[in-house]
Amino acid sequence: MPDFDMLVIGSGPGGQKAAIAAAKLGHRVAVVDRPDMVGGVSIHTGTIPSKTLREAVLYLTGLTQRDLYGQSYRLKEDITVSDLTARTQHVVGREVDVIRSQLSRNHVALYAGTGRFVDPHTVALREVTGHERLLSAENIVIATGTRPARPDTVEFDGRTIMDSDNVLALERVPRSMVIVGAGVIGMEYASMFAALGSKVTVVEKRAGMLDICDVEVIEALKYHLRDLAVTFRFGETVAAVERHPRGTLTILESGKKIPADAVMYSAGRQGLTDELDLDKAGLSADRRGRITVDEYYRTEVPHIYAVGDVIGFPALAATSMEQGRSAAYHAFGEPVGQMHHLQPIGIYTIPEISFVGRTEDQLTEDSVPFEVGISRYRELARGQIIGDSHGMLKLLVSPGDRTLLGVHCFGTGATELIHIGQTVMGCGGTVDYLVDAVFNYPTLAESYKVAALDATNKLRQIDRIGD
Repeated sequence: MPDFDMLVIGSGPGGQKAAIAAAKLGHRVAVVDRPDMVGGVSIHTGTIPSKTLREAVLYLTGLTQRDLYGQSYRLKEDITVSDLTARTQHVVGREVDVIRSQLSRNHVALYAGTGRFVDPHTVALREVTGHERLLSAENIVIATGTRPARPDTVEFDGRTIMDSDNVLALERVPRSMVIVGAGVIGMEYASMFAALGSKVTVVEKRAGMLDICDVEVIEALKYHLRDLAVTFRFGETVAAVERHPRGTLTILESGKKIPADAVMYSAGRQGLTDELDLDKAGLSADRRGRITVDEYYRTEVPHIYAVGDVIGFPALAATSMEQGRSAAYHAFGEPVGQMHHLQPIGIYTIPEISFVGRTEDQLTEDSVPFEVGISRYRELARGQIIGDSHGMLKLLVSPGDRTLLGVHCFGTGATELIHIGQTVMGCGGTVDYLVDAVFNYPTLAESYKVAALDATNKLRQIDRIGD
């Protein structure tokens, strides 16, 4: 008789939801995680602290109010790191309490320590004291998450040369900063530090940034960031980073040298699997530490599942939660619904970006005809009220059946607004629904009606000429 019906290694979004789903089905469940990491990377160094930091930046800098009160407007003149982290520490502390409470009231045992496999059904728990004990389970879920990938050639010190985890522990706001990597995390931090007044240089070996997004949206983001004095070095590779008494020197392979107070690497993530002794469970990971799973999140060993960032794309907290629930249901023979293919993507740059469905480039490449409907925040009463003159909503509409093929949003509340388009698309709705729907006024949601009218007017012109 094993100790538990399910043992979860890791308490991040995927691990939490797997454990709670299994417990609600009436099974004996345990979670193993370090005492200082309850809630996982998402709570401590990833999603929650970075998004809370963003809110603190927006509030203290007054950035979003400058169209109304002038470019010199600022809520606090000398913003310190303690000003920024006070809000983050409060939110993280509350979230950890919520997670502990959820696990406790669902009778999920929480073990403080790290786990490694002894055999396919047994995990050795190493407690903080160094003592080890064995825990056996019928089913095991690996939800260990990831850590920032660090190039071996760079000497990180966590203060002047850092990764995205260390950036939350900065001693002061740097006057200048180099960010290596123009992915989601890199661009989120680039926009935050630029808003704080840091002179930011982004170095990216690819020809562009955020290529999963709509081209027009990315151009708008680049324009906005350049307005905040961000410099982009695309098609450039870092050859070396030197630390000097007066700061850092980033040397590019092209020969350019970029002086800065600090350097932050955002060069992808590495799965936290190297200390799990996967081979003793009959498993292996790829060179990025990721574990391969099937559509039910089963590994090569049928009773061992893996969910969240440790399995790779899309590596989002929202999808990790659904993966955790699905793994638990499948492990205990419960019906498992397939995750809907329409998954919204949210990028918390300043301004934020969110989209669902396909982009113009993807539709063009697939030879799918479409019409575009656009609404700009500056033309909405709510946009004027909140002082957002940059935001926009774009609908991509099929001329044939008038369904939505993609929705792209840039600006205040984009990650919230996108769910209206996601729902219409998921239910097979058409652009005509948005034309006929009544939206509260004045709201940003009204942008859907404006964009829908723009698209249908264009379709009407095509029909008129065609007739």
